[in-house]
Amino acid sequence: MSLNDIIGKSTLIVQATVQPTYSALRGAVIYTHFQVQVSNTYKGSSVNNLDLAVPGGAVNGMQQSFAGAPTLTAGQNYLLFLWTSKTGLTQVIGLSQGLFYVSTNTAGQLIVSRAAASATMLNASGQTVTDSSLQMTLAEMVSRIQTVLAGGGQ
Repeated sequence: MSLNDIIGKSTLIVQATVQPTYSALRGAVIYTHFQVQVSNTYKGSSVNNLDLAVPGGAVNGMQQSFAGAPTLTAGQNYLLFLWTSKTGLTQVIGLSQGLFYVSTNTAGQLIVSRAAASATMLNASGQTVTDSSLQMTLAEMVSRIQTVLAGGGQ
C-alpha cells in the first residue's frame, strides 16, 4: 500500500508507546496483545489507551510467527496506523507497513521512520511489488495525514 492508502484506510492513527500484556489464541491464530498508551490522535476518536493485537506469539507451548508482522518494543514511541475489524480486533494496518518509529534527530525534531518490509508483498492484481523505506519529520507526516484526510493527495 502507498502511504496515502495507509492513511486513508486506517480507522485510527495515533502516536503512542506500547507494553506487551498477553498472548491469546483466536481461532487458529495466536495474537500477542499490547496495551497502547496514546499521546496524540491524528485520525479517529481520541482514546487514552487501547488493546492492539499483533499476529504471532506463544500460548500453551505453541508458537506462531507471521512474515511481515510488526515487531513492537516495550516503551518505544511509535506512530501507529491502525484498523479495527468487524469483530473488534485492532491491528496495525498492512502489518509492518503501518508501524513507524518516532525518534529525535540531531536538530531536536521528531522523526518518523520505517524500514522497507522484508516480506513478499502483492498488489490488488496479485503482482509482486517492492516496498521502500520511509522517513520524514513528524510535522511533515501530520501535514500529509491532514492533506489526505481533507481529500487531497489521492
